[in-house]
Amino acid sequence: MRNHFRSAAVLTAGLGTLLLGGCIPGGVSQQGIQPEITEAGNIARPAAEPQVVGSDAPVWDSRSVSPRAADVIGTVYVVQPGDTLRGIGNRTGAGSEAIAAANALSPPYMLQPGQQLTIPGGRYHAVSQGETGIAIAHAYGVAWSDIVELNALAEPYILRIGQRLKLPAAAAAMAAAPSAVGPAVATNANPSRIGALVVNIDDVVTGSQPAIAEGTAVPAARSARAPVSAAVPVSVPRAFAGRFAWPITGSVLTRYGPVGKGQISNGIDISAPRGSPFRAAADGVVSYAGSEVAIYGGLILISHGDGWVSAYGHAERIDVTRGQAVKAGQVLGAAGQSGFAETPKLHFELRKDRKPVDPLLYLPKS
Repeated sequence: MRNHFRSAAVLTAGLGTLLLGGCIPGGVSQQGIQPEITEAGNIARPAAEPQVVGSDAPVWDSRSVSPRAADVIGTVYVVQPGDTLRGIGNRTGAGSEAIAAANALSPPYMLQPGQQLTIPGGRYHAVSQGETGIAIAHAYGVAWSDIVELNALAEPYILRIGQRLKLPAAAAAMAAAPSAVGPAVATNANPSRIGALVVNIDDVVTGSQPAIAEGTAVPAARSARAPVSAAVPVSVPRAFAGRFAWPITGSVLTRYGPVGKGQISNGIDISAPRGSPFRAAADGVVSYAGSEVAIYGGLILISHGDGWVSAYGHAERIDVTRGQAVKAGQVLGAAGQSGFAETPKLHFELRKDRKPVDPLLYLPKS
């Protein structure tokens, strides 16, 4: 059995606890993590931590979240002259994104006096400066992906101060709150922490940006590899018009899609001698570089614009930092055997609008 799989049967059933959460979009409970079983029948153990240039604590670990959600009773609001969606949200206590989703409104959210809007009831969390989606989800013991869906959040997934996020019905203040997320990421050595949420690729893509005041300019990406402050979100390219290239040369060990026993691979595994350099598949900005997603070990995520994200896992060495602009073909690090890899290799994924796609459909034919 190889890693990077999600259970097709569980996805079909729509259950909240998923297998191998490091590969599955959406937050999952720590009990959902399964260790890698090698072909020899042994349990694969996480390798040593990869070398990370300019390594700091992950953004979602830098700002604690105090669970302070307020209950809002569902009602119908009649639009008055001069009303804006944001103002209606402030007046009713509901989030403007949730109101828009409940009424099938789309930008620029033009309202007409006398129009009736459904105000969705529920619990709402008011976002404070620097808070991240991952930390918010951890504070209430829910999947961040569920919050993304409820509030119809979209790229670049930068929360604003004062934004009200509707929480899933199962939201509850965690006993550990208001402490920071800390070591909530599961490891094979600690598979049963109660209430902890496993951070996976989709969480990092959608929930690792710190909240800022509305109208605040996001600094442009820079080519230097100096880490961006955890209090500052990173810029995301608006458009992607290029093509993807192979990140490393090697045989494909695992393909995208069904791989047997009801499991699905979210990407491809490429064989690589330990220490082999791997490169950016296209121009973009590094949105994450670290080792907090346990199953992948050293992991780099690059945002390319238009909802495209590439992922590079099992790195032995990481040479780029969060917020760094990179060019296609630029060396990102060295392949290795970090995480739950049973052999040296590079795990490579492409995602479009949060959904994994088959990389072989977008890479040059070998």
